[in-house]
Amino acid sequence: MPRKVLIITYYWPPAGGIAVQRWVKFCKYLKTYDWEPVVFTVSNGHYQLTDNSMLKDVSPDLTVIKRPIWEPYQLYQLFAAKQHKDANINPDEIKPGQGASLTKKISNWIRSNFFIPDARKFWIKPSVQFLATYLKENTVEAMISTGPPHSAHLIALHLKKKTDLPWLADFRDPWTTMDYYHELLLTRWADRKHHRLEREVLTIADAVTVVGGGMKKEFELKRNREVFAVTNGFDEDDFAGENVGLSKDFSVVHIGSFFARINPRGLWKALAELKAENHPLLLKLKIELTGRVAPSVIDSIREHGLEKYLSVSPFRPHEEAVKVVRRAAILLLCVYEQTPFVVTGKLFEYLAASRPILYIGPTEGDAAKIVLETGAGSVFSHDEVSAIKKHLIHLFNLFESGELKLNSAQSQKFSHRYLSGQIADQLNRITS
Repeated sequence: MPRKVLIITYYWPPAGGIAVQRWVKFCKYLKTYDWEPVVFTVSNGHYQLTDNSMLKDVSPDLTVIKRPIWEPYQLYQLFAAKQHKDANINPDEIKPGQGASLTKKISNWIRSNFFIPDARKFWIKPSVQFLATYLKENTVEAMISTGPPHSAHLIALHLKKKTDLPWLADFRDPWTTMDYYHELLLTRWADRKHHRLEREVLTIADAVTVVGGGMKKEFELKRNREVFAVTNGFDEDDFAGENVGLSKDFSVVHIGSFFARINPRGLWKALAELKAENHPLLLKLKIELTGRVAPSVIDSIREHGLEKYLSVSPFRPHEEAVKVVRRAAILLLCVYEQTPFVVTGKLFEYLAASRPILYIGPTEGDAAKIVLETGAGSVFSHDEVSAIKKHLIHLFNLFESGELKLNSAQSQKFSHRYLSGQIADQLNRITS
């Protein structure tokens, strides 16, 4: 009989985006490895994106416990969002940015110093009270917390102290080294508290998992014990079924949030040079961005004279987004130079789509390493304009001759079915 594991997660359907997919998919396959998930989540979460198509992966037999949460984010929106040029604010990464208004700076200061570790802190105490009672009345062998929001880890931390239940802390993103952390207007007291809480979670948890090798090394230094990398992945079921025809356009496709900090200006410059040279690539070019796109990214495309090739679509449900990536000529993956160890979840969907990846970011990063090791595409830094331009011409020539193909054989180790076994291995280890 499968043993039960409590999973504490803020993101759960109808939430959309990459944040929800990791644990919806792991819950789908964990029972294969003799672990039965019991999900604890919120009943009224403030989600930037919603995607009801993810509900198809939630088994009717899965126990999902939903409890209400009070969040101050709606108040923050009323106070500050109108001041925010690069809109689409994620409450997990509210930050001042350059040229921020005084109103926004005040709002950021309040968020940074009063809502620690994040704006979901008001979920912690009632959740601990509820789950402490639940665990007395129900047999559960282990628990998993997944963050951000890191308040989920603090729920598990308090439960660990009360019950000594074996605990796996799963980090989808860093905590005090997240790319926007240095932009928070933290007092010395607040900064110390973040580091203290992070250190406490890392040292008390029985196991820690992260999504990439860079985070593994960073957290092992803080934890003084082994940390295990279990990457994000893709679900083979999502890519089964009928074939999706390749676009007739030479489409450069990006799916998901396109933040200002990952704006690939080198790519736009390379395309602008090809346009100036009247290269035939421009006759079939389509820049297809699907999801939340920072206005500064669109401005940059316009500044390079590429607006006529641009198509921007709002967020699409996951099953529709899969079709978009499968018919793309090129899949664009951009990574922030300052966080080479962050591995965005879209990479693995790209791998499953078997379309060439154009990676632009730190060339020594974790995501770059995966792209190269799997033979899924090519890797460039943001300033390698000439090399990007040459590569675009190469890809276009393959596209024109019908030879723009990719072998996906190296990507199977990133399937959610396989990765769920790695989570199960950790659960078996900490409960043995």
